[in-house]
Amino acid sequence: MEYAHLILDIGEDFVATLTLNRPDKLNTFNTPLAEELTEALLQLDENPGARVILIKGAGKAFCAGIDINEVFGKSTLEYREWIERMESPLVTVSRMKKPVIAQVHGVAAANGMGLVAAADLAIAAENTRMGLTAINVGLNCVGPVVPVSRILGRKRSLELLLYGELINASQALEMGLLNKVVAKDELEKEARQWAAELARKSPVAVQIAKKAFYAAEDLNYSRAFEYMNEAFARLCSTEDAKEGVSAFLEKRRPLWKEK
Repeated sequence: MEYAHLILDIGEDFVATLTLNRPDKLNTFNTPLAEELTEALLQLDENPGARVILIKGAGKAFCAGIDINEVFGKSTLEYREWIERMESPLVTVSRMKKPVIAQVHGVAAANGMGLVAAADLAIAAENTRMGLTAINVGLNCVGPVVPVSRILGRKRSLELLLYGELINASQALEMGLLNKVVAKDELEKEARQWAAELARKSPVAVQIAKKAFYAAEDLNYSRAFEYMNEAFARLCSTEDAKEGVSAFLEKRRPLWKEK
């Protein structure tokens, strides 16, 4: 499908790349971009040719937030509907069965930082800066802070939310907002290799693992174990589980059946 503000590519390595393509606007979210990104994520989640989704930004930034040109002239109800559209991709990621990796460079601010935090995994260039910056223009990032707070907890999240300062890649890595930081010139290669490595795992095992993780996240301790054990039992009965164990014992590469 053709998109106005996204570039979609699906490789033979089962990695789908979604590039936010508003480089002249630092890939800020407007209504068309938000709607296209949500639609593309949902479609890729059902596409057997894609096992891992990599999200990145065109130009010099990952995503600098929401286009403020859309802020003016709405009623309270219209603002509610509008902000829900802007944040729909962030919510969608957690509801997908396939893993989403953020490939980050330059600035990831406001909704852009929220997208990084909402992604299942994140790899960034060492020149990356991130922040919940909307407070600096009289707004706030109470939507993006939701996935951020799941990672950081109350004190760190409130500091980012209320002060709106940008942190660098090493700080974000230390906080747990990023999984990896690499040299700027190595980001493209390293991100692709990391995504392709994940795509070589059993798709069934990866998808059950992700779904179970999010489902168990809000359960109490003992109930989480019960849910995870049920998920593991379901996985053990799949063809991929049998193939994976057999391949290990036979010292060969597995041929995933995806069922």
